[in-house]
Amino acid sequence: MIRVCKSLVSAALFLTCLSSVAFSFDGPLQINNLYPIFLHADQPYLEKAEMENSMSFSLSHSSTYTIETSGEWIINLDMEITELSFRYKRIIKNLIEFDLDVSVLVFSDGFLDSYLEDYHDTFGFPDYGRKNRPHNDFLYEVRRDGKLIIEGERGTRLGDIRLAAKKPLMSASDYKLSVKGDIEAPVSSAKKGYSNGSMDSGISLLFDKRISDSTMTYWNLGAVFPGDVKGHEDLNLNNYVNGGIAVETVLKKNLDLIVQLHGQSEIYPGTGISAVDGSAFFIAFGGRYYSAGGGNYELSLTEDLNTSGSPDFIVNLTYKHLL
Repeated sequence: MIRVCKSLVSAALFLTCLSSVAFSFDGPLQINNLYPIFLHADQPYLEKAEMENSMSFSLSHSSTYTIETSGEWIINLDMEITELSFRYKRIIKNLIEFDLDVSVLVFSDGFLDSYLEDYHDTFGFPDYGRKNRPHNDFLYEVRRDGKLIIEGERGTRLGDIRLAAKKPLMSASDYKLSVKGDIEAPVSSAKKGYSNGSMDSGISLLFDKRISDSTMTYWNLGAVFPGDVKGHEDLNLNNYVNGGIAVETVLKKNLDLIVQLHGQSEIYPGTGISAVDGSAFFIAFGGRYYSAGGGNYELSLTEDLNTSGSPDFIVNLTYKHLL
């Protein structure tokens, strides 16, 4: 992890030298953790401290494979998830920013298993037992002491709806500091895995620091207080800490490069399963293209760093329009 952080700083310093012209910045990549049993626990995404008026549409696709048991737990996750998200931000009287996030979740068998198998074989990466199951065969099951908690189903459902408010605290020419609070309301079925069936809340500090005319860094640190999973049996979730850093660098007039690292502490109670119990860390690489008329497009790839608590990968495409 230390090596990853050093690499991020080195990349930022190198790319800083590419330009000496001042530019505007649009913030971190709009991605969050789509690990199936965590995605409904008010999963945060990194963002900038500066307020804005905007609306955005995101399409994310992820693949997860966790087939493990312990003395008390059975957690079987073999699936692909597509998330369609709409996010709306509005500044109110130049005092606070109001945010609304609405998503649609698609749980499916997927289509990538054979490609992932070839990828692992080609580079000699472990496949975590993928070869032991049929390709593209949906499985989503969580049990504790033999009692069913979640039995996921293929399908399309609304995800939980998030409302948030961001308040600036202080600013100068080269930095901004804000605080953000949010609540997430349940919409869909917890028994089928699309929600936890409870209210969640979170709070975070957001810090933007310009390190050159062409490079901005974003620092987030927060805590989330998820409600219980109201599945076939209730399950208490842990409050968890999350944080991350993103570096945005201008490559040329209409094109930015963004690299970001995101982590969070354990959410499930101790299961004895390493893929669930450990803290999750994932890194994202992406680009942002600015089009005429105040819009921009993002394309990114997110990879898990420690095979715990996050999908194997997430691909994201986002369009944002400034209002």
